[in-house]
Amino acid sequence: MPATVLVGAQWGDEGKGKTTDLLAPEMDLVVRYQGGNNAGHTVVHDGTTLRLHLIPSSILRPEVTPVIGNGVVIDPKTLIEEMDALAAQGISTERLLVSGNAHLIMPYHRVLDRVTERHLGRAQLGTTRRGIGPAYADKASRIGLRVQDLLDMKIFAKKLEVALKEKNAVLSRVYNQLPLDAKEIQAEYEGFAARLERHIADTSLVVWRALRDGQGILFEGAQGTLLDVDHGTYPFVTSSNPIAGGACTGAGVGPREIDRIIGVTKAYVTRVGAGPFPTEDLGPDGERMGAVGQEFGVTTGRKRRCGWFDAVLLRYAARLNSLTELHLTKLDVLSGFERVRIAVAYRHEGETYDEFPPHQSIFHKCEPVYEEMPGWREDIGGARELRDLPPACRAYVLRLEEITRVPVTVISVGPAREQTLRVEPVSVVA
Repeated sequence: MPATVLVGAQWGDEGKGKTTDLLAPEMDLVVRYQGGNNAGHTVVHDGTTLRLHLIPSSILRPEVTPVIGNGVVIDPKTLIEEMDALAAQGISTERLLVSGNAHLIMPYHRVLDRVTERHLGRAQLGTTRRGIGPAYADKASRIGLRVQDLLDMKIFAKKLEVALKEKNAVLSRVYNQLPLDAKEIQAEYEGFAARLERHIADTSLVVWRALRDGQGILFEGAQGTLLDVDHGTYPFVTSSNPIAGGACTGAGVGPREIDRIIGVTKAYVTRVGAGPFPTEDLGPDGERMGAVGQEFGVTTGRKRRCGWFDAVLLRYAARLNSLTELHLTKLDVLSGFERVRIAVAYRHEGETYDEFPPHQSIFHKCEPVYEEMPGWREDIGGARELRDLPPACRAYVLRLEEITRVPVTVISVGPAREQTLRVEPVSVVA
């Protein structure tokens, strides 16, 4: 059975956690392939809202094996706290597997993330200050510590000594911070090793064997396409590759194993932190989206910026990821608007752009070209089939399909599992 990749088609926060939970019964393994605890998934389970940052939301399905792949950077303290929080809810994490090749977030990564953001002042990137970027930087510089190093504290100590010599020099001389103590760090991480040892595995091999045996596998990305370090709105991006291609390197599989790529998109658009956002609505409509949609970051609690649906961005995401289908979330948030808007193009200095602009200066200054459609006043939270949606609501979904040329196969009309419509493509997409 070929594998499936699940990607965010906007700036993250699209509702991938619920989609993962929805798809999990079809899967034997769910593999997180990039990012760190700078991302979060919210899942409603038996009336309880769970917020997960590292563990795939498939942990709620006892028949599915959750896997954290080599492309993820892991703060072991956060991971263990998350495991303990799940255990307190009666949810076992015994079957969780963690790649030995995944890199560790170290205390100096978190400190560096905080002080460098403060140092940037008004030019801050809006990071979560959890050490994600510095950890990926050390990975690229080949001085990072990996999960497998927890299994040999002699190696861990040697690598830590090399890394800390450089980090302490930077912290003290550049940022006037106190140096970190290697023995304290090692003692702390020895405790983490004792907790995590039984979960550490060659996850690439586990995934390969599962594919060979015809098992279903879902590769789950964090953040979203427009936060990709290579293809997003740089420098206001994350430090990894959330796009579908990142699943191959982040999980250790070849591209021929993948034939289904699902893009998750809200019925409107949100963004956390700094960076350009052409369809952002700073008026009452944007405020209403945020209030109704409870738009606050799962990881940081920061208020999300809200705006109208951007078809230009979604076409870009469809191209980068080779999307085969769309899962449309939070459609219920748009109920009650007299008119709904879709950005079908951008305009800048007399030029119209139907596709994502080739230069960041254009994207920062462009204005959206909107198409307006009638809204609907009905509460759609109880809809369970496409025909239950008001005509204007169905027309909106149909138009999104037509503009983006990707079929919508799932529609979410609320946070609960049952508030989900599995549909045949609303239109025939050429």
